[in-house]
Amino acid sequence: MARFHPLQVTEVRRETRDAVVITLQPREEDRAAFDFTQGQYLTFRRRFDGEELRRSYSICAGKDEGVLKVGIKRVDGGCFSTWINEELKPGETLEAMPPMGAFFTPIEPEVAKHYLGFAGGSGITPILSIIKTTLAREPRAQFTLVYANRHVSSIMFREELEDLKNLHLGRFAALYVLESEAQDIDLFTGRIDAEKCEALFRSWIDLKSVDTVFICGPEPMMLAIAAALRAHGLRDEQIKFELFASSQPGLARRKVVSADSADRRATCEATVTLDGTTRNFSFPKEGQSLLEAALENRMDAPYACKAGVCSTCRAKVIEGEVEMETNHALEDYEVEQGYVLTCQCYPLSDRIVVSYDQ
Repeated sequence: MARFHPLQVTEVRRETRDAVVITLQPREEDRAAFDFTQGQYLTFRRRFDGEELRRSYSICAGKDEGVLKVGIKRVDGGCFSTWINEELKPGETLEAMPPMGAFFTPIEPEVAKHYLGFAGGSGITPILSIIKTTLAREPRAQFTLVYANRHVSSIMFREELEDLKNLHLGRFAALYVLESEAQDIDLFTGRIDAEKCEALFRSWIDLKSVDTVFICGPEPMMLAIAAALRAHGLRDEQIKFELFASSQPGLARRKVVSADSADRRATCEATVTLDGTTRNFSFPKEGQSLLEAALENRMDAPYACKAGVCSTCRAKVIEGEVEMETNHALEDYEVEQGYVLTCQCYPLSDRIVVSYDQ
């Protein structure tokens, strides 16, 4: 099970007015643990006014860069991101879990694929890692990026993206869509919505040639793009999402059933395995999630967002019946296999057996 490790901050580089790129160095004994896959994220923790906060930020480095970097944009009212943007200095130490996340597809060097990416604002960070790694390790691959921002000045990694276009001539194309600035081509001005997608697919992007689409950005944009892709014949398995914040309830409530449920009473007897150790405890069927109950019973269960978004708290239900309130992170096949987000998991049966180790 992932645990927190110290990472030394070796560089803090201002990327835009409200975003920085942080270069991090693990201890020698932790290097293997931080060998990331393109598109993954790190979960950090720090205490603010006596309260522990955890936040997840995507790795923006490519696999072959030999460094660990994350891009962090300041969020209005965001304590963690504001502190990082305004106060963090080289030489300081951050605590982070090893890389997590499934926002990627396996690298296949011998296959000629066409990837399409849609990024909005800081949603470029994991997609940049995917672009760099894919172009370097799949010599026959092509990548088209559609990148939405408010202004030119808010475009993160613009120079890196232009360098990638020059380095991989004919294999990488970047289209910038600006919400608040006019451009020479009207199509590239405004928001990315269903109508914009229709125009892009008609004039600029041949969806029939696309194998996989990566989408990361504001939720309304992501939902509009996904709907447009499906309307043009792409299958769900071809569309990969990454979401760290949500304003909507998420996927429909899903039951995970691995044994017959008993008569429902007010409490549930839970058997939870974490790091090879099993603990038994009781907790209410309503008002407290499985994650909250595990933490209350002094289990060091992993978590980050507590909103059903990041999948850090993923575990498997081996016995019993539970229900998730929100699920933005697990695929349908994972739910069918019994996996749940424990921060959103509430018992329906009188007994459940759950493992974080599977």
